[in-house]
Amino acid sequence: MNAPLKTPPEGPDASAPRTWRPAPPPKTASDATEEALYEVRRKIYPRSVTGAFSSWRVWLVILTQLVYYGTPWLQWNDRQAVLFDLGARKFYIFGLVLWPQDVIYLAVLLVISALALFLFTAIAGRLFCGYACPQTVYTEIFMWIERRIEGDRIARIRLDGDPWSLRKLRIKATKHTLWIVIALWTGFTFIGYFAPIRELGSEILHVSLGPWQAFWMLFYAFCTWGNAGFMREQVCKYMCPYARFQGVMVDRDTYVVTYDVGRGEPRGSRSRKADHRAAGLGECVNCSICVQVCPTGIDIRDGLQYECIGCGACIDACNQVMDKMEYPRGLIRYTSENAMRAALSVADARKRLVRPRTVIYSVIWLALVAGFVVSLAMRTPLKVDIIRDRGALGREVDGRWIENVYRLQLINATEAPMTIRVNADSSEMAGLIVEYDQTAGALAPTSNRLLPIRIRVPIEDAKQGTHKIDITVTTETEASRGVQIRQSTSFIVPRNL
Repeated sequence: MNAPLKTPPEGPDASAPRTWRPAPPPKTASDATEEALYEVRRKIYPRSVTGAFSSWRVWLVILTQLVYYGTPWLQWNDRQAVLFDLGARKFYIFGLVLWPQDVIYLAVLLVISALALFLFTAIAGRLFCGYACPQTVYTEIFMWIERRIEGDRIARIRLDGDPWSLRKLRIKATKHTLWIVIALWTGFTFIGYFAPIRELGSEILHVSLGPWQAFWMLFYAFCTWGNAGFMREQVCKYMCPYARFQGVMVDRDTYVVTYDVGRGEPRGSRSRKADHRAAGLGECVNCSICVQVCPTGIDIRDGLQYECIGCGACIDACNQVMDKMEYPRGLIRYTSENAMRAALSVADARKRLVRPRTVIYSVIWLALVAGFVVSLAMRTPLKVDIIRDRGALGREVDGRWIENVYRLQLINATEAPMTIRVNADSSEMAGLIVEYDQTAGALAPTSNRLLPIRIRVPIEDAKQGTHKIDITVTTETEASRGVQIRQSTSFIVPRNL
């Protein structure tokens, strides 16, 4: 059966010979799948742009990288200021030393970070994605290098379309060499947070790096090179879960990058001197520059899409076009859906940022931050755990005493030496005596040790059964004098006495 035919539209050239062309067949499911796969593979060539939002991105890239690359090199008390020493099970954060028992702080910090993300998203969308996300930051760095070596958008498109030559090979090799150097330095810095970075550098220079350190440095470098150099927007669009669930965190009063349909439509090209209103056109000149500068390749004029990372590049580009056309700025701008529909002023739109959702997020977030800071400030410098000796629950000594043996797990959470004293008392028994090696009561800075202690009670005061006693550990060092840790345990008197 022949495919259906279509004719050209009627018009002034209707008398010209007609060219009959078969109509395209309807799209099938496989065609749609092929288009989706092509969309995944399609390379995006973002055009460079300048403006207020571009400047913010540049400064935040500089700030975040100064913090990331510079922090491991800072020194504090003759050690690395920030070091997550997994082998010694200690986290050093300037003057703070955290142990595995302090994992609650990590949990609270993760909750605080999540709430901050919810709050910022409810206020102004994907601010983190557009300005501070590592994927965005390193993509910006890699694209800056790419533009410097290969040129802007058109030059890069032409270069990729040209056949391979010595010139193309030289340009590509230079770009990838710089990318790999940055990726390796990024991986080296990452490992420097978990191993002393100065020693790490010496090991690399002497080719004596450990296998696991080498693996993780190369793995992190490879991920940086691959994600920022090749995958780029694919990470944001298909791999990042935040892009998928951000829709439940925004509402109609959230500030997002928005195209003003009322001003811009119907769009169309025109002369700068032409009266677009008389021609029935909106202020959008359909230049598509907003699409060309978008790092994820979307058209913001189609409405808010989950791929939009809120970087504001389209705002900078559109404002430049509006300036050239002598139209008011803000055809694409940060505003809310309600502000756009109701034509609210900037002041009225900002007032709506304070609403129940943002207030609740803010109150909970501030309460958690305050509790976190206070808890860290009041953290006890000494940690004590009591471990009973399971091999001897209770025994008679010299026919005069009943003795129980314990081990105290002591952790000095400060960077100063500490001396402790151990006492015991009970409301059920009198005359408790604590014996231990007094020299073992000295704790080195940021150290932990097991201290064996023996607690005795006169046999005439001992009643058969299990009795509750309290063990008190007191610090005697000048820096932490008077800190007391009091914990309860059981004292067992055998029944066969």
